[in-house]
Amino acid sequence: MQRFLPVLIVVAIVLAILSTCVFIVRERDAALVFALGEVKETITEPGLYFKLPPPFQNVVLLDKRLQTIEANDPERIQTAEKKNLLIDSYVKWRISDPRQFYVTFGASDRGAVERLSAQIRDALNAAVNVRTVKEVVSNQRDQIMLEVRESVEERAKPLGVDVVDVRLRRIDFAPEISESVYRRMEAERKQEANRLRATGAAESERIRAEADREREELLAEAFSEAESVRGEGDAEAAAIYAEAFSEHPEFYRFYRSLDAYETAFDSESDVLVIGPDSEFFRYWKQTDGKVGDLPLTPLPVDAQQGNEAQSSTD
Repeated sequence: MQRFLPVLIVVAIVLAILSTCVFIVRERDAALVFALGEVKETITEPGLYFKLPPPFQNVVLLDKRLQTIEANDPERIQTAEKKNLLIDSYVKWRISDPRQFYVTFGASDRGAVERLSAQIRDALNAAVNVRTVKEVVSNQRDQIMLEVRESVEERAKPLGVDVVDVRLRRIDFAPEISESVYRRMEAERKQEANRLRATGAAESERIRAEADREREELLAEAFSEAESVRGEGDAEAAAIYAEAFSEHPEFYRFYRSLDAYETAFDSESDVLVIGPDSEFFRYWKQTDGKVGDLPLTPLPVDAQQGNEAQSSTD
């Protein structure tokens, strides 16, 4: 056993040296191979690689996965109206150039996080300071995020960092201005509501007036058409009457007399004070039973005596 001990020691030393010459690069990592303190090679593809044993060469692994920077506390930023807003944001970033990143920040991500946080704060100040509260909160929120991302991306690119996205998660009013902002927003909403009510009332009046005008026009047209039809009917009826009565004028006079009798004695209380020889009783006094060329039915004897008695009484 003692004879194989030196051999085992040599084998162990060789294996230890060989283990320092092999390294594995995972999919999430990027590797920097240093030779005597100088970066000799940058490896971004995963796999098994070989190098010289230390101190001739050594390897530094950097995390190239997508990372997130979230602020612990919201940033207090002033608007163009000198109103303070509390803005909570986050940024997505990753290492784009491992060599430049290591030269700038070393192997730790802490320096990169601090530098990017400061750049985000500066970009937010630059974007928010020139806008009003309303623009920041509602109208131009997307534009602010775009400006911040472009600004931070441009400043972070020389550091070996790629800024993927910047988002504003929450925008709150500072406690000292919340009440005044709410009152102003309430006044603006009331003003807008009153404007809409006035517009609606004006539109309602316009529609009602238009409907009334159309109604009057339709009624006028209908009345005019009805009068025209009625006039045509009356004219046609008068023509028919005239044609019919022109053939027997004496019968027409007799027919009109009957209408007059019916109208005069419509009620039992009606009294006429006229002479018996009046033209009104013209057809009552005829005994030949004819009106013109038309035969007439004579009154009964009792009726004739009663009429004569009534005439003598008058």
